[in-house]
Order: sequence, then C-alpha cells, then structure tokens
Amino acid sequence: MSEILEALFGSKARLRVMRFFLLNLENECEADEIARKNMLTLPAVRKEINALKKIGFIKEKNKKGKKVYNLDQQFHFYPELKSLFSKATASPESKSLARIKTIGEVKLALVSGVFLDYAKSKVDMVLVVNNVNRSKLKNVMNTLEAEIGKEVSFALMNSEEFKYRLDMLDRFLLDFLEGPHTEIVDKIPGLKRFIAGRLKKY
Repeated sequence: MSEILEALFGSKARLRVMRFFLLNLENECEADEIARKNMLTLPAVRKEINALKKIGFIKEKNKKGKKVYNLDQQFHFYPELKSLFSKATASPESKSLARIKTIGEVKLALVSGVFLDYAKSKVDMVLVVNNVNRSKLKNVMNTLEAEIGKEVSFALMNSEEFKYRLDMLDRFLLDFLEGPHTEIVDKIPGLKRFIAGRLKKY
C-alpha cells in the first residue's frame, strides 16, 4: 500500500512527512525530530515542510525559540487525507514486518492495533522470541515506525514466559488473542485450536 501512495504523492519523503502529521495530530515537532522519526534527511524534510506550509497543510510556530510544526486540521482536504492514510497504514502487509523473522528464534508474531486499525488493542504486536537480538529488534521497529508513521507498541516474551502466561489465562494475553489480529509467524503448537476454543465460549 505504501508503494501506491508513494506513486500518488511523488516521493517517499512527501509520503512520510504527510502521514506523520496526519497520524500524530497533536504533535508539535521540530524538523530534525521529524527527520529522525521518519528516517529521512533533514534537507528532504525541510523541502517538504516548505511545500506543505505553502498550501496550508501544516502550521509553523515558535516554541521556546525553536520552530515547530503541526497539522492544520482546518486544511480543506484534511478529512479525505486522514481517511486515506489511515486506511493505508492499517495494513499487515508492510514489507518491514517480514523482517521480524530475523530478530531471533521467532515462535510467534501477531499484529493488531495500528496495523488493523483496531484502537481497542492494548499493543500493536505480540512477539514470542527466544534468543532475541535486541539490535535487530530495534532496527526493525525503527523502520516499521518510519514506514507507518506511528510509534509501534509491542509485548515481547520468550517461549517459557508465553506458556506460563497462557496457562495462567493472563487477561492481557487473552484479550489480544481473542481480538482481531493477523499472524506473521506461528510456531506454537495448538495455539490456533486454543484460540478457537476460547472464542466458541462467547
């Protein structure tokens, strides 16, 4: 979906800057923070900010002597753009999600929340990983957040902790498993049967 929007809006930088403002309405950010969070160069961000200011998409103001920017929700096409970008973001087909498989011995990777436009989910991902590589995990999350324009929340545990929490019928875990979610990796024997059994009770 991101590739389609890149084609429509002309560049990755334009897409990421617009999406960042549309999905983080209350944020007032400096240009360097926007560049860092979206994995873009500062000159590219400044170029897009100037273009978007001219059409009234974003507002600029001084805060403690520094220029900060945020979305102007009075922008004429705001509702349509908000809907378009929310739909594009709420997709479990992000290329970066496939990289989750490289962060260690991944036994389970499920997505919900921002990926499925399901606001009730307490986290966006549940990961069960043995021997996790923290550096790779951080890189994957940074790329994902830049790609979708929002911070990604996740619960990370190893196989032993996951089994313990499942056996204890941990409410947080059950709420996630019983709610809308999409599977990226599932190497937990019997998990689908367990979830199906839980859902039949309701």
